[in-house]
Amino acid sequence: MTYTPADLEKKINKAIEQLDFDRSPKSLFEPIEYILSLGGKRLRPILAYMATNLFTDNLEKTTDPAIGLEIFHNFSLLHDDLMDNASVRRGAETVHTKWDANTAILSGDAMLIDAYNCMMKVDTELLPRILNVFNRTAMQVCEGQQYDMDFETRLDVNESEYLEMIRLKTGVLVAASLKIGAIMGNASEENADRLYDFGINIGLAFQLKDDLLDVYGDPKEFGKNIGGDILSNKKTFLLIKALENSNKEQNATLKEWILAETFDAEAKINAVKEIYDDLNLSRLTNKLIQKYYLAALDSLSEVDVLDERKHQLLNYTKKLMNRER
Repeated sequence: MTYTPADLEKKINKAIEQLDFDRSPKSLFEPIEYILSLGGKRLRPILAYMATNLFTDNLEKTTDPAIGLEIFHNFSLLHDDLMDNASVRRGAETVHTKWDANTAILSGDAMLIDAYNCMMKVDTELLPRILNVFNRTAMQVCEGQQYDMDFETRLDVNESEYLEMIRLKTGVLVAASLKIGAIMGNASEENADRLYDFGINIGLAFQLKDDLLDVYGDPKEFGKNIGGDILSNKKTFLLIKALENSNKEQNATLKEWILAETFDAEAKINAVKEIYDDLNLSRLTNKLIQKYYLAALDSLSEVDVLDERKHQLLNYTKKLMNRER
């Protein structure tokens, strides 16, 4: 049988609820319980389960690495939110806001260790392959985050640099989730690699959609403040293309807002968004999202299983591309 995303979300939520956070000191583990309790899309563990389900109906062995992937993702968010000075995550206070910066760092570190503990629970014969994927991915996520920080002081970031940064920061973890799930389902190396390629393209499309929603999304749906990327001068695809495609007057306005040390937040968001609108950047971004989505579908089509077993995964990724949060 093939499981629905709703089935798999319930499965991963139940597994996370059963994790033991009643450990001392409470000040270390309470923030971990808090961030995991906020939910989120559970995208990575769901994809891991779905990849396993392409090859087998038995998903139980995938639960531990799936939890590990979700813990790792949330560990990266604790540190990411701190670096970005973000105050809202999933409609709630970020850990460094609710507690403090030191707590976000140390609880995040503990989460990374817990993620590895989950990975270590897989069968001995599969462990080297799983750790090989996970170790490489963990380092690549750090590389992507460093690129993201390096871009903060640059006005000349180009499209290819940006796409490489989001491939590392977002794409590789999505791809690794699928490959780890495939390995747990005893998939061939070829099929696992095809799913990895599928995940890279889905991850790129997913992050570009996130960039778009940060400007044009509904705050109630999106779960965090709209315009946060604009306020922090994040070198998103939209800002990079705005700097490239703007006329002299628009370019000067953009740079004035980027370099301003004090400003009215609403005024800045509205001014930058107006330039995005004038340059039709929403359409341009959607066109690139579609490009990567179609590339992902090509990779999935090459996975050597019956098409009917791909149905749930296809529907799930289609909904990700059309999401409003």
